[in-house]
Amino acid sequence: MQIIAKRTLIQFWTRHPQAERPLRSWFGLVNQASWTGPAGVKAMFGATVDFVADNRVVFDIAGNKYRLVVHVAYAYRRVLIKFVGTHADYDRIDVETV
Repeated sequence: MQIIAKRTLIQFWTRHPQAERPLRSWFGLVNQASWTGPAGVKAMFGATVDFVADNRVVFDIAGNKYRLVVHVAYAYRRVLIKFVGTHADYDRIDVETV
């Protein structure tokens, strides 16, 4: 999958260095993936992923210490990073509009 806006991850892990390793790991896995639908995402990440409206996917990162929200365009093999933050940051957003 092509991941758009890696700089969003870099900016986050610059402020939260402990997030760098798990976000790099997520990036590496997703970069090599070829999902055709939500089942592929679920097969790769299991219980650490939730699906919301508009093909948005919420990933629990580093044991749910961080949350990552992306929009997946399965037909184009693209993942657009919409939000990355701490669990507390995530609680303050509307995942469907961020």
